[in-house]
Amino acid sequence: MQDEVDRLVHAWNTERPDLDVQPLHVLSRVSRLARHLDRARRAVFVAHDLEPWEFDVLTALRRAGRPYRLSPGRLLRATLVTSGTMTNRIDRLAAAGLVERHPDPADKRGVQVSLTKAGLTRVDAAFADLLSREHAILDGLSPGESDALAGLLRTLLIPFDSGTEAGHTP
Repeated sequence: MQDEVDRLVHAWNTERPDLDVQPLHVLSRVSRLARHLDRARRAVFVAHDLEPWEFDVLTALRRAGRPYRLSPGRLLRATLVTSGTMTNRIDRLAAAGLVERHPDPADKRGVQVSLTKAGLTRVDAAFADLLSREHAILDGLSPGESDALAGLLRTLLIPFDSGTEAGHTP
């Protein structure tokens, strides 16, 4: 059985036999899979009337556990955006009735952002739907294969997540 990557690798081997195209076997497949995953995620978000950024903020709050509350600073670190962007996002989510602001009991000048009942219901439904679609994507793998793939991908991602790429410090 061949996939599209096998065909493109064959074409490159024919056209540029002087180059080692081995990375394409893995990374082109990862790239193609990422596009399929992105489409599946976008479909879930549309079905639940959410933008990807809304899902990111709501899931950060949900993962925080009861009472599903974080400071804007913790939210921006969790979602990797600037403070101005986070303020705008919180404003829009509050206007949609998905989050609300509360005074921070530990800091009279600060605020905390929490999920509303509507926000909790929406994010829980969207996350369950997303997991269902992601399980379907992985259906062709046994549990052992899925674990092995996760381990291999972790090995590739650790240098990026730790601030180093391919073993080089920034």
